[in-house]
Order: sequence, then C-alpha cells, then structure tokens
Amino acid sequence: MTTRQSPTLRRRRLSALLRHYRSQHFPTIAEVEKRLGWPNAKLSKMERGDWLRPNLRDMADLLDLYRVTDARQREEVLILAKQGRERGWWHPYREMLAQQYTTYIGLEAEAGGLLWYEPWMIHGLLQTAEYARHVIRSGPGEITDDEIDQRVTVRMERQKLLTGSDPLRLWAILDEAGLHRMTGGADVMRAQLEHLVELARDLPKLTIQVLPFSAGAHPGTSAFTVLEFREPLDLDAVYVENVAGELLIEDPKDVGPFKRAFQHLQGSALSERDSLALIAATAAAL
Repeated sequence: MTTRQSPTLRRRRLSALLRHYRSQHFPTIAEVEKRLGWPNAKLSKMERGDWLRPNLRDMADLLDLYRVTDARQREEVLILAKQGRERGWWHPYREMLAQQYTTYIGLEAEAGGLLWYEPWMIHGLLQTAEYARHVIRSGPGEITDDEIDQRVTVRMERQKLLTGSDPLRLWAILDEAGLHRMTGGADVMRAQLEHLVELARDLPKLTIQVLPFSAGAHPGTSAFTVLEFREPLDLDAVYVENVAGELLIEDPKDVGPFKRAFQHLQGSALSERDSLALIAATAAAL
C-alpha cells in the first residue's frame, strides 16, 4: 500500500463506491435524491467527484438507503469521506492554480506511475528551478514575479514524488526537439540536460527515452500524461494541457487510445542508454 495519500484520490474513490452501491438498488440518481429529500444534482455531483469536502452525515444516509450493513464496508466509505475532507499540501496555492491542475496534482500525488510524452519541453517533475522559471514565464497569460516564484515552489514540491520510501514510477518520452529548444539560454539548457542524465542514473523508477527526428511521423501530436493507479477501484486517467486550458480524461474508452499511442512511442524512441547518450552529447555541445 502506498504511503503517499491524496484527499483528491480519496474523493475520487469515494465517488466510485457511491456509484457502485447506488447501482445495486436504484437505477437513477433522481430516485435517491427524492427518497432523501435532497435537491436536484446533489448526488450527481458526488458521483462525478464534484465536491470539496464530503459530508459524513450524507454518507451515513446513503449507506442506510443502499442497505450497506457490513461494518467494514461502511467503515471504508466513512474513512474515505474523512480523508477526503483533508487538505493537500497544494491547498495554499489553490487560488493561483487552475482547478483541473490542482485536481491533477492531487491524483499525481498518489499515482503508482506516470506515462508522459512531451514534444517541446522537459516534464515538470524533471525540471530544474531555473528551467521551470523560464517555462512558466513564457506562458500565454500575464503573471507576476511573485506568482512565478510560487509556481516554481509548487513544481519543486511535486518533484519529491520521485524520491523517498515510495517513489513514483515515471516513464518519460521526450521528443528530440525538446533537447534543442533553447529555453532560458545555453547555460540554463545545459544544466537542465545534465540534470536529466543525473536523475536517470540516480532514480531506479525513472525511465527517459528520446524520440529522435529519424523516427518520422508518429501518434504523439501533442503532450499528454497517463496516470496509472494501483487500486482496481482507481481508474487510470489522462491529463492534457494546452493554451486553452487543462483537460482531465477519465472515461476508460477515451484513456485507451492514449495508452496505445504511448506504446507506439516507446517502440519508436531510442533505448534508454542511447537516449541518455544523446542528451549528454547535446548538453556538451552547448
């Protein structure tokens, strides 16, 4: 069992359990809301995870209505609700971060592994502070120096997932173009590429591959991250970020194509050894 815990994932798991128990007795959400005298859409928000802090009284009422009498099952729901009421380490920064991004951070915090592809830059979990600063500053919106500092802090805090007693498994595929995009200038870029090589050598659960120009056309038309979870109840998800905003994809039929695309990219990319050699050579040439 993971030692990393996230209230976001707990609420997501709680929503899945509520859907499961409700489907055994009531085909529609409206019927449950009518039985409990709840306003329209209250339960639908719970089941799709659109809540901030689960109400323990509501959970007990649902369990009674769904005839969940097993003590361990009831305890599981109530524990998830209590844990879902907690606040993650990112809570102080919530006002400056998009809601979908904070949801992603919460899921990332307890994911078993990430499958990441990026055609233009280095993954946030692998960035140096200076490289991250230039990436954040280059965003489409106006942002102050203080906001940049805070976002860099958030990014550096996220990187702790790669170390410790229960490190995250990260498989990162970087397009060769990302090695040559001069983000922050030669010194910043050299330090960033050298950092990649050091991380790959020091972290056993990190795999870095480079998709070379010679690979030709491929399905990686835009950046995406597949979040993989260890518990069967926690379905895998995909996070996509672009100029228009962030998108979190959770429907299994929509997640599947991203997984298949990543497998294709793995086969087209250089081996880990050759990838690190290319990264080191690119750094040395700067």
